Amino acid sequence: MSKFLNFIIFFFSIVLIVLSISSKAQSNDYITIASTTSTRDSGLFGAILPIFTKSSGIRVRVIAAGTGQAIKIAENGDADVLFVHHKESEQSFINAGFGVKRYDVMYNDFVVIGPNEDPAEISGFNDVVKAFIKIAKTRSVFLSRGDDSGTYKKEQSLWLAGGIDASKYLGSWYRKTGSGMGATLNIANAMNGYSLADRGTWLAFKNKKQLKVLVEGDPRLHNSYGAILVNPKRHPHVKSEAGQKLINWLISKEGQNSIKAFEINGKKLFKSYLN
Repeated sequence: MSKFLNFIIFFFSIVLIVLSISSKAQSNDYITIASTTSTRDSGLFGAILPIFTKSSGIRVRVIAAGTGQAIKIAENGDADVLFVHHKESEQSFINAGFGVKRYDVMYNDFVVIGPNEDPAEISGFNDVVKAFIKIAKTRSVFLSRGDDSGTYKKEQSLWLAGGIDASKYLGSWYRKTGSGMGATLNIANAMNGYSLADRGTWLAFKNKKQLKVLVEGDPRLHNSYGAILVNPKRHPHVKSEAGQKLINWLISKEGQNSIKAFEINGKKLFKSYLN
């Protein structure tokens, strides 16, 4: 009987070990990336992440939020990789010990969107700051995301460059939506207002109606996206090996070609750092 009991104990011990290994394998076959809404809303992640998963076997779960919120998620250790578009905030994230290293992944630009009738008469401006000043002087409706996103941070820097404190006019011609880019563009449509948008989300946006791109091409509208591995020394549970594999893939020839190949209606939404 004792031999039988020993066998049973041994058998179930093996079963528990196998289940434990299986459980760990299952928990490690995906990683979490905290990213901006533009990478999701543009459709980019939906197009390129399955390619990564097919080649690596690693699934990617995306938490999409404004850059500020995405950084907080990563700071809390609730993501393995951070993928956002505001270099100053990204560097602060690294300097504070939350991230390991920033990798340039891709870029596009911001554009100023506005109604066809263009009451501020900024269409064709090459200087985005002058366009913002004109919007303020004419008290034309401007829809701001107001959500601590990379787009909002860029918008604030442009008001500052023009010597304008837009917050003084909050509730008048200057409105904050507290929403993502898609929702903000919908509100701009409804109010015949202006807004700053990343080109990727704008091209993917279907409800354009009376809105169009009025200002583009100013170097200050450059929009760079970077990927950062969350520091495993800060959060030991971070899946650093799998997370770094994703980053390495994003900057590899295959990853960069996947980004370059992504387009909507024949228009490319993001540019690669590889020639």
